[in-house]
Amino acid sequence: MKANLVKFIFIIAITLFTINTSAQKFSGKITYISKAKMDLGSWGARLSEARKKQVAARLKNRLEKTYILSFNSIAATFLEEEKIDAVASATDSWGGYFSRGDQYKNIKEGTLVQAQEFYGKRFLVKDILYRIDWTLGTETKKIGQYTCYKAKAFVPATELNWYNFSWSDLNTDEEESAKGPEEKMIIVEAWYTPQIPIAQGPAEFWGLPGLILEVSAANTTLLCTEIVLNKEKTVTIEAPDKGKEITKKEYTTTVRSKMVEMRNNRMGRRG
Repeated sequence: MKANLVKFIFIIAITLFTINTSAQKFSGKITYISKAKMDLGSWGARLSEARKKQVAARLKNRLEKTYILSFNSIAATFLEEEKIDAVASATDSWGGYFSRGDQYKNIKEGTLVQAQEFYGKRFLVKDILYRIDWTLGTETKKIGQYTCYKAKAFVPATELNWYNFSWSDLNTDEEESAKGPEEKMIIVEAWYTPQIPIAQGPAEFWGLPGLILEVSAANTTLLCTEIVLNKEKTVTIEAPDKGKEITKKEYTTTVRSKMVEMRNNRMGRRG
């Protein structure tokens, strides 16, 4: 056990040195698939298995997605692969408002830029890139041809879900306001490879001594399915630049205010 720990520390030390000296040569594109478990809550518990399958099929475009991470040693974009699904679009239009927008993160400057659309308006969310406090482990596994190491962290739910909403959030917000502020933390498990010495990763995840090839948080897992590296030249990464500039907190407030307005209008019509 002690020998494994010494070996692990040595590998990480060499990796950190490599990142500082040769990571400038690395750039590329990584394809990830995102799979989320369906949580229907107390309402879903009353459904038959056949009905649950029907609901899962209807929500498949939200539960399973494909993303592309384009990166160099400094910056990365994380974009959803476009899919044309007329049926899903027709039945899941409200959920479309809460999809992850085009994301740009600059790990050198510590900045995040994300394009979001809501209710016909385009927003450009600009904020500080949240720095994750990772705990490195010695457990390993293979993802493709790469040896990956496990890391864990506790991340505030607000940092992972600031762009994602549901009607139940409104009741939760009201209950939490009555109780007082209490930050909900989410357990994150990541697998990174020192063989690709870039401190990048999909979505909000970054900051490990190697590229993150798999990461799980709450009920969602992002798994690398394809890697294309370019060691000869650095790919230029550009941030989205259109939309009303706003912070994450301001965007969350804006969306929830609109949701409250719509809920109140709907209840008023019923009355």
